Amino acid sequence: MSRALPPLRLLTAFAAVARTGSIQAAAAELNVTQPAISQAVRQLEDHAGVALLDRARRPARPTDAGQALATAITQGLGQIAEALDALREADQQRDSRVTVACSVGVATYWLMPRLAAFYKAHPDLFVNVVTTPNGVPALGDGIDIAVRYGHGRWSDGLVRHLFDEEVRPVCAPALRARFAGPVPPAAVSLLHVRTPETSWVTWDDYLRLTGLPPVRRGGQTFTNYVQTTQAALDGHGLMLGWRSITGALTAAGHLVDAGLPPLAPRDAFYLVARSKRGGRAVETFADWLVTRSDPA
Repeated sequence: MSRALPPLRLLTAFAAVARTGSIQAAAAELNVTQPAISQAVRQLEDHAGVALLDRARRPARPTDAGQALATAITQGLGQIAEALDALREADQQRDSRVTVACSVGVATYWLMPRLAAFYKAHPDLFVNVVTTPNGVPALGDGIDIAVRYGHGRWSDGLVRHLFDEEVRPVCAPALRARFAGPVPPAAVSLLHVRTPETSWVTWDDYLRLTGLPPVRRGGQTFTNYVQTTQAALDGHGLMLGWRSITGALTAAGHLVDAGLPPLAPRDAFYLVARSKRGGRAVETFADWLVTRSDPA
């Protein structure tokens, strides 16, 4: 038995007859002639193999089979209309939403404080922020943009330079006040971040690259930069302050420069967007972020 469906115009015409109660009213609703409606109904009856209208009545009324089919058509067309509405809404949201991935520290101290200004300039757009445990988030499913720290030579998207970094030891004001000169790393607890990222500057890297004497391992180790920053704010030790993350805290006086040499890492922060052209929100947010990327 063939399961081929009849043309949509036949189904629409018959559903209109059943809904309005007459061929005349259906023709007026669909803005076609009455013979066109009558012909469509007969073609549908031929396709179904049963009578759909009781023509012995005036006006003709759907038979039991016709009423069952009319109900199915109405429900089916309604589901199709709902699906189309959902697709349009999803497309509109896709054009007004952008999802950006970055590390917890970058999200907390660099990206989130900038979003208020973005929303003020673009109140019709919305930014979803996804945090990752590392500094090189992937452009996975649903991720439009990634803010990454590293060499910048990635091939999975369009790479744009955001800003260069500066690393310098910082601490709480009370800890700094204990020393007349620079805070000696060997005299205080060092706060470490545990990360698999080889590009991330560690205390060993910092001391070696700035020519300072090595320090025995010790202090506290954390799994992300936010925890480390909170420990420094609470006065638990000396941390390596990345300008993009602790810059605002030092400007506000919550953390202070430990008086040790600054270090300019060879790597930098980059914005990486999908190579495939994104929607309006993606392009607008990416352009806006690049022009306002100064971490100071």
